[in-house]
Amino acid sequence: MAKDNFVSQIADIETDFPQWYTDVVIKTKLVDYGPVKGTMVIRPYGYAIWEHIRSELDRRFREMGVENAYFPMLIPMSFLTKEAEHVEGFAPEVAVVTHAGGAKLEEPLVVRPTSETIIGHMFGKWVESWRDLPLRQNQWCNVMRWEKTTRPFLRTSEFLWQEGHSVFATGEEAEAATQQMLACYAEFCKEVLCMPVLTGRKTEKEKFAGAVATYGMEAMMHDGKSLQAGTTHYMGQNFAKAFEIQFTGREGTLQYGYTMSYGVSTRLIGALIMTHGDARGLVLPPPVAPYEVVIVPIAMKKEGVLDACRALADRLKQAGVRVLVDDSDNSPGWKFNEWEMKGVPLRIELGPRDIEQAKMTVMRRDTLEKTELPLGSAEEGVSALIKDICASLYRRAEARMQTRIVNAGSLDELLRAVDGGNFVRAGWCGERACEDKVKEFAQATARVIDEREDMPTCVCCGKKAKHTVFFARAY
Repeated sequence: MAKDNFVSQIADIETDFPQWYTDVVIKTKLVDYGPVKGTMVIRPYGYAIWEHIRSELDRRFREMGVENAYFPMLIPMSFLTKEAEHVEGFAPEVAVVTHAGGAKLEEPLVVRPTSETIIGHMFGKWVESWRDLPLRQNQWCNVMRWEKTTRPFLRTSEFLWQEGHSVFATGEEAEAATQQMLACYAEFCKEVLCMPVLTGRKTEKEKFAGAVATYGMEAMMHDGKSLQAGTTHYMGQNFAKAFEIQFTGREGTLQYGYTMSYGVSTRLIGALIMTHGDARGLVLPPPVAPYEVVIVPIAMKKEGVLDACRALADRLKQAGVRVLVDDSDNSPGWKFNEWEMKGVPLRIELGPRDIEQAKMTVMRRDTLEKTELPLGSAEEGVSALIKDICASLYRRAEARMQTRIVNAGSLDELLRAVDGGNFVRAGWCGERACEDKVKEFAQATARVIDEREDMPTCVCCGKKAKHTVFFARAY
């Protein structure tokens, strides 16, 4: 694709994908860098995407019986140490408050890296009887993890997310809920972000600190690397025992509950950028785009043009479409370039000749194809195009992922495959030493286990494989 003048503002997506990503998120005004190293300021255009993600997920959670709550940001250090594996896993990332109000605190406070501990403490107070179960709560909040290497949306010291936590009477119920939420996330990614994902159980090395089992969903980015887009965790009774989450069962005996948790974050914004973006910049899925349609007036100063654009916008808004009329003083060409870079799914051009002929020119961002539609049925035409864009974006991303999943029977084959920007299916004997060797040899990690155990031997040691694993380099 030839580079127009405006495209020179961003790096080439094929030759310098990391710089392309940074250029895009900054120049499209999704984020800016905060004054504290590793932090980001989410600007209105970027925050609008997060609001749509939150709204769509929140609706799904509520349909599953999950209630929203809010828990404190500051957690007593003693809470974090109650679950040994948990504190060991998060210790390197924890920010600690030691002074407040001009005095040293009696007990240091942790700025939440996640909230299993404080929520476990509260659940221990609230759960008394089997009648209190299941208890399913979620909070939308920020967390802090002191990251050494950061990149906007993908990995920052502070980020926004949702974290859901639930208590059940039995392990079977908690495990089923863990799988149910994983399926909910995958469906959301397909229907809302137009993004295919691979789902499955994580290896012991990759699981959440303190969990019995962690399940993840992995998305393939433009360069063939993987991005962990969300996780669900079955905790068994680990946190219930640490925080005395007990209940009196139907038969009158005191029992520990079984817990699970799940979460996705603003990392999803990074995922959709790197899944759908192209040489011109962002390509936003309509369900989360701040504007699904931008109307650009042509010969705006001529009588009736701006009024016609605003009347069309009102009609589309009444049909449930998010639309903006760009009535700024910039030239139409500048507006075309700007909104293409910002990834608006549809651009409508409307000028005197269009009005006279009762038509409008529509440009799709995903294919860059232009078409003419009748003004009289604009609502139906735009809605049909938006629906088709969603399907097209998903098909394109799915095709890319499926053609870039390859099998490997040796470390050399695995290395060549990941060097070529692929996900690799390979056998694994289940031993940590072999998993570590794959990482050392190919800089690739086990993303999720493929339940189809059809790879006969371990890619590393040659012994009989216990699992088939998707390996990839990852962000």
